[in-house]
Amino acid sequence: MQFIRGLHNLRPRHRGCVVTIGNFDGVHRGHQEILRLLATRAREHGVPGAVISFEPLPREYFDPEHAPARLTRFRERFEALERYGAERFVCLRFNRETRDMDGPRFIDEVLARGLGAKHVLIGHDFHFGRDRSGTIDLLRTMGAKAGFTVEEIRPVTDHGERISSTLVRAALASGDLDRARALLGRPYSMSGRVTHGDKLGRKLGFPTANVLPKRLHVPLTGVFAVRVQGAGLIDHPAVVNVGSRPVVGGNQTLIEAHLLDFSRDLYGSLLQVDFIARLRAEEWFPSLDALVEQMRLDEQQAREVLTAASPHAP
Repeated sequence: MQFIRGLHNLRPRHRGCVVTIGNFDGVHRGHQEILRLLATRAREHGVPGAVISFEPLPREYFDPEHAPARLTRFRERFEALERYGAERFVCLRFNRETRDMDGPRFIDEVLARGLGAKHVLIGHDFHFGRDRSGTIDLLRTMGAKAGFTVEEIRPVTDHGERISSTLVRAALASGDLDRARALLGRPYSMSGRVTHGDKLGRKLGFPTANVLPKRLHVPLTGVFAVRVQGAGLIDHPAVVNVGSRPVVGGNQTLIEAHLLDFSRDLYGSLLQVDFIARLRAEEWFPSLDALVEQMRLDEQQAREVLTAASPHAP
C-alpha cells in the first residue's frame, strides 16, 4: 500500500483515484465493506483506491482528555487498511489548518485538485470539514463540476445495530470480547514492541513481556486470556493484564503479557496480542502474596479458556 503523509506530499502522479474518507478506527466490518467497494470501484475505473484519514483523530485534537479510546494506533490502522485492500493511504495531519478547512475547500483542494478523484465513496451520514459542512449533497454538487461521481454506502448492521467504532468500544469496555469479535470480523488485538520494565513479574515467578499501548486511552482494562503473535510465535497462549498495576502503585497503563510455558527473551520484538476472553477486572490486593495466588488462578483459567476456544474460529 502506498503511503502519502500530508497534502504537501501529493504529486501529479497521485491524481486519478477512487476515494473514501473516514477515521477508520478499528477497521471493523462496516469499514471493511467500504474497502471492498473501494477496491471494486477502483477496478471499474482502472485507478487505485485511496483512503483519506487523519492523525491524530479529530476528537483527539479537539479534546484529548475526553476523546474516545483508540481502537487502533496508527501502525495497526495502517496494517488493517492494507490487509483489507486499500492501495493508497493519504494521511492528513489534523492541526489548525485542517480544522479550519471547510467542506467546499476540502473538496476542491484535496479531492478535486489534489487527488483528481474519479469517484467518491462516503459512509452513511458522514460529515467532514469545519462545522461538519462537508455533506453528501455538497459532494454531489461540487463533484458534478469537478468530474467525480459520489456513492453513499449503506450501513452494515449486526443484530439490527449499525456497526460502528462506538459499538466496538462499548463491547470492549464491558468485557464482551465475543461481541467485539463479531463486529470486527476478527479478535480485537493490540500490538507494540516489548520494552524493559521493573522485572517484578519475573521476581514473582510470572515473567511478563511489557508493551506500551501508545494511545491516549485504551479501550479495555483487566486480565485476559490471549494469544500472542510475532517473534516467531503463532497463537501462543498467554495471560495479559491491561492496566496500571495498583498493587505496586503504578500510574502508567501497560500491556503485560505472561506467555505460558515460555522463557525466551523478547525485548525489542514486535508482538500482537489477540484478546480471547476477559477473566476479571484489574484489582487491588492487600499483599504481593495475595496477588501471586490470584495470578496462579488466572493462569489456570486462561489455560482452560484457550484450550476450549479454537484459534481459527471466525
